[in-house]
Amino acid sequence: MKRALAIVGVVAGAWMVVMIVRPETQAQSSASLKQVATITLPDVAGRIDHLGFDAPRRRLFIAALGNDTVEVLDTSRNAHLRSLPGFHEPQGIAVVSDLNGVAIANGDTGTLQLIDAETFQTRWTVAAGDDADNVRYDEQTKRLYVAAVGGLYAFEPEKGGSAGRIAIPGHPESFQLELTGTRIFANLPGLVGSSIVASNRKTMTATETWSTEVCGGNYPMALDEPTSRLFIGCRRSAKLALFDTAAGKPVTSVPIVGDTDDLFYDVSRRRVYVIGGDGFVEIVGRNGDTLSAMGRVSTRAGARTGLWVASLNRLYVAVPARGGAPAEVRVFEAQG
Repeated sequence: MKRALAIVGVVAGAWMVVMIVRPETQAQSSASLKQVATITLPDVAGRIDHLGFDAPRRRLFIAALGNDTVEVLDTSRNAHLRSLPGFHEPQGIAVVSDLNGVAIANGDTGTLQLIDAETFQTRWTVAAGDDADNVRYDEQTKRLYVAAVGGLYAFEPEKGGSAGRIAIPGHPESFQLELTGTRIFANLPGLVGSSIVASNRKTMTATETWSTEVCGGNYPMALDEPTSRLFIGCRRSAKLALFDTAAGKPVTSVPIVGDTDDLFYDVSRRRVYVIGGDGFVEIVGRNGDTLSAMGRVSTRAGARTGLWVASLNRLYVAVPARGGAPAEVRVFEAQG
């Protein structure tokens, strides 16, 4: 069987590794997702968490949690550019394009760190709550939000000043912000009762709590605001649930791959891409309020995070090192 060909060079003083797709990985494509590249992450060990995309520079930032690094990829060349040290269990990443910054949440130190998107130098680091995790940037109000123990913490991105906290008991996981409204929806997975918390970011208060009912262990989330629908990925049992944000009630659900930590809604194709640690990306079609399985593509056990970049028509899946195989990012192009 043929092996992958690696091309190594130096670009602008940084090492670049371009990986040409291995023939054997092409068989993992489907009618909905076609694998077009594999990018190796050199010397990256342990769990990989969330990703962020810097559109102006076409760079992908990857939180290599188990490695205490943030990996930087050039998506125009499918190349690994840099490995940035100095982080402490990096988990969430949000790009602040209007300030040329990248915000990274450090779970171990409970801090939020803003680095320069070009030089990669740290601009500021602030306390953000224990086990700081998911990060979102609100372009309307110019605020950064971080999910940590005790709720959603808001910060002014220019200098890192606190802008308050939405108090939520426990540790919120994935959360989404309305673009035209003022609400934030946050997953709150519990050992007994799992729920979704709706908050008002103008008053910085939690306003409603909805039981997930159909499933527990709700970690990832995607929002389709125009139709008032939330997509919730659950682990107990493994389901994708559709929620009505106007009524605060579940509409329907469908079985999915297990151990999901990221999912994304492809608006133009009306599909949901669910990334699961069981080693697959589940593709779920949507027709109104009806969800239906469209197939799967194989990844690797433990690969449960990634990022859908609609402007590039690509899904990036973070694959941890396992069984002697190196860590990598697999690049899929949406079909149809």
